[in-house]
Amino acid sequence: MLDHLEKILMTNDIEAIWTQHCRMMAQYGFDRLIYAFLPFRDAPGRDDVADALFLSNHDPDYLRCYLQNNSYLESPMVKWMMHNTGVRSWGDILRQMEQRTLTPEERARLEMNRAFGVTAGYSITFEDSSSRSTGGIGLCAERGLTQAEVDDIWSRHGRELMVLNSVLHLKISTMPLVTARRALTARQREVLEWVADGKTTADIALIMGLTVATVEKHLRRAREVLDVETTAQAVLKASMQKQLFQRNNHSGAIAPARQTGAAK
Repeated sequence: MLDHLEKILMTNDIEAIWTQHCRMMAQYGFDRLIYAFLPFRDAPGRDDVADALFLSNHDPDYLRCYLQNNSYLESPMVKWMMHNTGVRSWGDILRQMEQRTLTPEERARLEMNRAFGVTAGYSITFEDSSSRSTGGIGLCAERGLTQAEVDDIWSRHGRELMVLNSVLHLKISTMPLVTARRALTARQREVLEWVADGKTTADIALIMGLTVATVEKHLRRAREVLDVETTAQAVLKASMQKQLFQRNNHSGAIAPARQTGAAK
């Protein structure tokens, strides 16, 4: 396990980190995973999935159904994860199904999961230092394993699994992320960094050798890219996405919004 953790901590490529993690989870019987990280949450109830990072090695057909029209938000486990921190067995949802306490939409999501062999597993929501960010992962067990068998796996290896998944999240949450929105340009990042340092538009124009109008243009386009109304919001959001003040701010260190198809 130490070798695995060392690889995760020393790697700065999200695709490589994700592939390594999928391989490790498969050793415990969890061969299909979905990880989601929302580095910047707006006001309550206004979360935008365009700002989220999704990683998964599920079948592409399942992912298309799962993500289509954001219908996954009707999943009972996703609903739980949006309002709770910690770990939960999917057996709890099966019991709710038996007790007929789920909504028709929630039951429809479970039926879709069953059609794709997504029937047993565990979900984890991570506690972040910032109230503006949230992350979680769904660990789907191999086909053929019952929830009782998965609960037994967790009783024996739950502590290890929590550490491994928590390290994954901690690593990814410190890396620069580009989501479904287009990335900031180098100029847009630079002007936002100077704003974060307390410089005025006139100061930035002098420092960068630009006109005030050009600096204002870069700030306006940065706000558009980040889908915010003010420059202060742009600085906050770009900072929480780790897009500012990066030593190596190159495309190879930035992950696309929805990486799928990693090695199983």
